[in-house]
Amino acid sequence: MFLPWRTTALLATLGAVLGAQVRPSAEVRQFLKVDAPVVALVHARVVDGTGVAAREDQTLILRDGRIEAMGATVSLTPPKEAQVLDLTGHTVLPGLVGMHNHLFYTHSIHSDEKGAAVPPGRLFAEIAYSAPRLYLACGVTTIRTTGSLEPYTDLNIKRQIDAGLMPGPKMEVTGPYLEGLEPMTPQMYALRGPEDAKRFVDFWADAGVTSFKAYMNIRRADLGAAIQAAHARGLKVTGHLGSVTWPEALALGIDNFEHGPVYTDTQFAPDKKPDVGPPVSSSWGAWLKVDVAGPEVQQLIRDLVAKKVAVTSTLPVFELGIPGRPPLQPRMLAAMSAESKASYLTARAKVPALPNGRAEQLLKKEMAFELAFVKAGGLLLAGPDPTGMGGVLPGFGDHRELALLVEAGFTPVEAIHIATANGAAFLGRLDRIGTVEAGKQADLVVVKGDPSKRIEDIENVVTVFKDGLGYDSARLIESVRGHVGIR
Repeated sequence: MFLPWRTTALLATLGAVLGAQVRPSAEVRQFLKVDAPVVALVHARVVDGTGVAAREDQTLILRDGRIEAMGATVSLTPPKEAQVLDLTGHTVLPGLVGMHNHLFYTHSIHSDEKGAAVPPGRLFAEIAYSAPRLYLACGVTTIRTTGSLEPYTDLNIKRQIDAGLMPGPKMEVTGPYLEGLEPMTPQMYALRGPEDAKRFVDFWADAGVTSFKAYMNIRRADLGAAIQAAHARGLKVTGHLGSVTWPEALALGIDNFEHGPVYTDTQFAPDKKPDVGPPVSSSWGAWLKVDVAGPEVQQLIRDLVAKKVAVTSTLPVFELGIPGRPPLQPRMLAAMSAESKASYLTARAKVPALPNGRAEQLLKKEMAFELAFVKAGGLLLAGPDPTGMGGVLPGFGDHRELALLVEAGFTPVEAIHIATANGAAFLGRLDRIGTVEAGKQADLVVVKGDPSKRIEDIENVVTVFKDGLGYDSARLIESVRGHVGIR
């Protein structure tokens, strides 16, 4: 039955006010494998998201959508009324908090015979059916959309999920991109000046978005006005920049940077002009000459830490620039539509082996920056960014991000901490999600194996709990077979 968005929003709001779980619709119930007021997870390994070592043979008691208690199985007896799940050989960890997780996707690449984009430019497809299911299936229980191309779609999807009408993660909806006069895609609005930027922020804040993202061609005056307007509403601004350097954005009060500086900070480009993004080749080439341990980058790190500005790691989307990476997975190809799969495989085959392994050098340098940033006390967030040439999918890409963080030098436990507690802290939700602790919402992932020793085991998701309801990961993935890129 169709319910207007005002009704769905009211249902979700009433549930929150009354402290009650919103009961799932028939559409959602088909994906549930655990639906009981009291659940006991026994003999589980727990990686709690705080960064401490895994604890073996633990029992968790879930009651009415929250974690009521947790302790050693030998000393914690499940209540008589509990549905008991024996998780021997399995690991429980917090639901992932995806901090660069769009509901759109590069469904196909349209270019001429020379590989240049054809008018009207690059276009992206909203996959509002398949993306929420894949995120949830992979244990991503909270996402920030970090830039919207169809903001009304994103807001309404959030309302339907909150009202129990469709499966998906909890959503923090980021507003439409704050972009300059030459948008990367015609799907973005072009800001006309500081007053326009303020009006834009106020309009979308009133509509219900909870953060904003500045983009590659924005000007400093417009970015400054947008940040002031967002902060006046208690909202944060992140940025994938180019025309504005990271030091300039820091001075304007930005809260977060996307992708890392190697790919988006243009301060070292020799041909950088004010409010104009230099050629990517120039900026990236300049970063190849800079030492992460050198004074310029160390000063940038100190400034980020001092101003408490977070950085979001999105390593999967940049890995696509390296020939043969990432490893092809049958589950990913099976989820893609025929056109999206053909488009991606064609683009993948054309990835050039750049001179001197330039793509590999860039990825390794970004990894080195992220490791140094965290060691210096910086707040690193994580997300996959399902764009690029189409080889990063919702959910699957979140798993790949964790693997790449480990490749960067983080331990598996540290990588899990980045992808859970850090995101929750940035969103102001650490009192509710992000770690496995008594009193918090029962947003949990059950995986077969031990990702604290072998991070690839994060892919073996069996059950995903969101507010205490256990979702069947395999069934959710099967439901979107052949749909990614279409719906």
